[in-house]
Amino acid sequence: MPSATSATSATPATPASPAPTARRRAAPTPWAATALAAAARFWFLATVTGQLFFAAYIVALYGGAAARGDLPGWNAVMSHGHVAGDGAGNVATGIHLLLAASLMLGGALQLLPQVRRHLPRLHRWNGRVYLAGAVLAALSGLIMLWWRGAVGDVTQHVGTSLNAVLVLVFAGMALRKVLQGDIAAHRRWALRLFLAVSGVWFFRVGLMFWLALNGGPAGFDPDTFTGPALSLLAFAQYLLPLAVLEGYLRCRDGAAGAAARWTMAAVLSLMTVAMSVGIAVAIVGMWLPRMHG
Repeated sequence: MPSATSATSATPATPASPAPTARRRAAPTPWAATALAAAARFWFLATVTGQLFFAAYIVALYGGAAARGDLPGWNAVMSHGHVAGDGAGNVATGIHLLLAASLMLGGALQLLPQVRRHLPRLHRWNGRVYLAGAVLAALSGLIMLWWRGAVGDVTQHVGTSLNAVLVLVFAGMALRKVLQGDIAAHRRWALRLFLAVSGVWFFRVGLMFWLALNGGPAGFDPDTFTGPALSLLAFAQYLLPLAVLEGYLRCRDGAAGAAARWTMAAVLSLMTVAMSVGIAVAIVGMWLPRMHG
């Protein structure tokens, strides 16, 4: 999943005086690169829109309850959101919620190429805050998952834990590459980090798409929140976006031909359409009602 205009750099240069045959063969490539860039921008717009709504939902629901002094109100949606007598655990949960909202906002800002080009200092400082927040969110999420209790079964917990481990690995690699001065590799690892951090968001959007597709719960028990569909989603929430990202990067940066780029543009567009359905269902059926309720 790329940034807003990162794919545009993939357009190959056209030879100054190509032979007629060479011109005919090269002609589709710029169009394919343009389609890939357009698909990337489509994904970026849908993702940022959905994540901003999710951040607003977190602030309104959990921040609103905290502002009213109603910390038990965290349990309206989150299992074991607030546990009486567990001060340290409640603090960890509060930090995790604050970081979740902040990372949604900071991640969108970090992906903007205009910020990288025109506000490099902001990009660097926002990146440092984002990286540190991602690490803290992953660690606090693991504490909440295994020591506070959470819905779902062990398979889902393992999948979510692997997500947290990948956040830590990707954060470390992004930091290492930027310290080495390898900015191209740093940006690739930063994109992987963004997708891993967004795993919890992809889970919700994916679940809403699945419910819309099936007209209700299918492949899992909504009362116990267990079943094969949710077990699969616990891993797909980050493995699928990461797989699509790797395909995109290979087409954007490698020697991929027009057919590969057209195919990748179509895959990315279809994934974005499905994601947009999930976002719309989540906004209308879950986030907005709870923000105003």
